[in-house]
Amino acid sequence: MNDIFSITVGRELGSGGRVIAKLLAERFDCNFYDSEILALAAKKSGFSEKLFVDHDEHHSRLHNLIFSKVPIIGHANYYSEQISQGSLFQFQSEVIWHEAKEKRCVFVGRGADYILRKKENKVSVFVYADMDYKIEQVMKRRECTAEEARRFIVSGEKTRAKYYNYYTGQTWGAKESYDICINSCRLGLEATADYLAEFVEKRLKVRV
Repeated sequence: MNDIFSITVGRELGSGGRVIAKLLAERFDCNFYDSEILALAAKKSGFSEKLFVDHDEHHSRLHNLIFSKVPIIGHANYYSEQISQGSLFQFQSEVIWHEAKEKRCVFVGRGADYILRKKENKVSVFVYADMDYKIEQVMKRRECTAEEARRFIVSGEKTRAKYYNYYTGQTWGAKESYDICINSCRLGLEATADYLAEFVEKRLKVRV
């Protein structure tokens, strides 16, 4: 049994996937990574964190080249005029691999399941939910109408799918891309986390 392992969590908007990921991280005493990956990638690459944020999985635009004057750490007077979108993803991938090799980790989104596909001690999860449930959750979080919540979900999931499919060559949310897919509104978030924790224990032969 290897004490170092990773859990990757893909999720639909409003499904509670991030909350479930956080509960799993607490359950297994794992380091938790969501947007934290962007800050680490910026530090590793020397590029502005804003550059990574602006071209994260939450943003729909995918370019072959990004033209942006961003300062390089350690070179106050030097500015990069261009960096490829693939390079940004590569920096994030290297950070995810580095963290996964060093410690127990739970990663939310950003194609981590694909990036770590060759890692033996890893479980990839996809959390989804019924549309009515997702709308209700988004309405509460964003204090918006049901129609506004629906549009937000449809647009956001289209963006996530575009990002994931583009970089992995797999299909976002498709069962073939993950070890387990689960509907969070059937059991609720805490019970779903309990169910997944049991799956992780059996799959990786680890204990809480």
